[in-house]
Amino acid sequence: MVFKLKIPMVAEAQTVKGSSDVPSDSLGDYRTDRRMLLLSVLAIPIGVIGAAVAKALLWLIAVITNLSFFHRLSANTLLPENSRLGWWLLLVPVAGALIIGLMARYGSEKIRGHGIPEALEAILLGRSLINPKVAILKPLSSAISIGTGGPFGAEGPIIMTGGAFGSLFAQFFHLSAAERKTLLVAGAASGMSAVFATPVAAVLLAVELLLFEWKPRSFIPVAVASLVASILRVPLLGAGPMFPVFPHGVMGTGELLAALLVGITVGFGSWLLTTLVYAFEDLFQKLPIHWMWWPALGAVVVGVGGLIEPRVLGVGYDTIHALMRGQLLGEVLVGLLIAKALVWSVALGSGTSGGVLAPLLIIGGALGAWLGQWLPTGDPGLWALIGMGAIMGGTMRSPFTGTVFTLELTHDFNALPALFIGSVAALGVTVLVLRRSILTEKLARRGQHIAREYSVDLFEMMRVGDVMDRQVPMVPAKMTVRELSDRIAKGDSTISKRQGTLIVDSGQKLTGIVTRGDLVRALQGAPAGNLSVLEAGKTKLVVTYPDESLHDAIAKMLRHGVGRLPVVMRNEPDQAVGYLGRGDIIAARMRYHEEEEFRSQGPLAGDWNGSKFWPVRLLNQNQ
Repeated sequence: MVFKLKIPMVAEAQTVKGSSDVPSDSLGDYRTDRRMLLLSVLAIPIGVIGAAVAKALLWLIAVITNLSFFHRLSANTLLPENSRLGWWLLLVPVAGALIIGLMARYGSEKIRGHGIPEALEAILLGRSLINPKVAILKPLSSAISIGTGGPFGAEGPIIMTGGAFGSLFAQFFHLSAAERKTLLVAGAASGMSAVFATPVAAVLLAVELLLFEWKPRSFIPVAVASLVASILRVPLLGAGPMFPVFPHGVMGTGELLAALLVGITVGFGSWLLTTLVYAFEDLFQKLPIHWMWWPALGAVVVGVGGLIEPRVLGVGYDTIHALMRGQLLGEVLVGLLIAKALVWSVALGSGTSGGVLAPLLIIGGALGAWLGQWLPTGDPGLWALIGMGAIMGGTMRSPFTGTVFTLELTHDFNALPALFIGSVAALGVTVLVLRRSILTEKLARRGQHIAREYSVDLFEMMRVGDVMDRQVPMVPAKMTVRELSDRIAKGDSTISKRQGTLIVDSGQKLTGIVTRGDLVRALQGAPAGNLSVLEAGKTKLVVTYPDESLHDAIAKMLRHGVGRLPVVMRNEPDQAVGYLGRGDIIAARMRYHEEEEFRSQGPLAGDWNGSKFWPVRLLNQNQ
């Protein structure tokens, strides 16, 4: 779903010539009502739950890391790379993966994977309902995976777990599926905000990836939960940015052009990484053994990778910080880049439990810092920073999140323009070379397609008066069914093209509507066709107005099970001024399609037509 907001079209109120009717004032910028306040209040405890879940998961990861690699019971933060297990280290990831395989098979298969596709699936297909079992098993399995050396981040599982608790909390209240979705996403955003101290980026991730809408009804409650979790992070996990760096100076033209180059290169790296993950997943699919054993096989590669390059083990936050500070250079970068990409791709392809965000930061940072060695400006830490933002923008198709997330992690505000350039450049590459992101590809393989382009609903912007037929098909109430049938059969230009015909009395006042189905039923009951059209038709009318939005008119059609509506003025409800049918609605959609697809030169083209200016010739050739 590439984030695409279109500039709204101005929908002018339509009135009929000679009428004193005025446009309705019921249409506003948003359809948000006071239930937004209820959702915002419910989002406060969800933010508290999200912060608590984040704290508990990080504590559990630390405990399991200490038990697995240092054989002691402690919650102190230690790195697996400092373990002295030697060759025994190879068995630790395998043992953890075996436990996860058993949990997935006999507990819930939904704990497999990195969390975000599972959250998307719950939102799109599960009416935002998540099983309580998943809320317990997902963080536990992720803690085991990461604590035993899995090359994953905690953010994906926290997003899924926070979303699960948000969904469970919402189920105690009388809410719609859309409102449950808001609270599910609020839980996911609060977990991410609490872990990384990135409240704005957490909300942006919700908008770009989880909500599938831009509405105050959902945006404000999600923001409330994210901010509450961010506030609680201070007493639970500490204050300040997670990865503080020495701020860079204001970026000049050279740095910005270099950021563009880094972003494009990282975009191709995102393509390669996504391809690699699903290539390994395809290989595991071909194995003649149950999927329960796949994580253990993948963990063998993790263990070997840990022996070769210990930094690939675990969540890797220290490695991310070292890259941002420019402390990793030369061959170390190449080794880290290759080892982390391979180990993580194999492990993720095996279907174990763990997140994608922290590994992406390491891979993108290592690639950016490596490229920075040949750039004439900047420093390795800066290009690692740009690479991290770019790989989020490209791999996750979330350029705003990638930019702001990296900014909030470091508080290096002067890097903002370069970060944005890198993220957008990487996105531009991946949307051209990849059909789907690393997140949506998993759902596509399950037969579920997600369109990630946001645009303003055409039917919200257009009014009935813009598309209605002003040549209203009308007949007098005394006309017989046989007479109307004969007119239709002879191809009456006004009546024959419509499925319904409006009925008026001698004073031209609207009294009913008769459809072709009504005519068929009337002729079956009285073959002579002597019934009047008023007797055969319907007198209890559902009407619409010229200034009503198409969205509301369509809602009326669906709610009442009809395919056409008479259009009347609000101050003269018995005077028909138009007719709205399904064909008119389809014609409105076709008009929008033409605006998207039909290419022509404007009045200012003038002498540019046939110009030797090569961009003009190139564009004309592609029309």
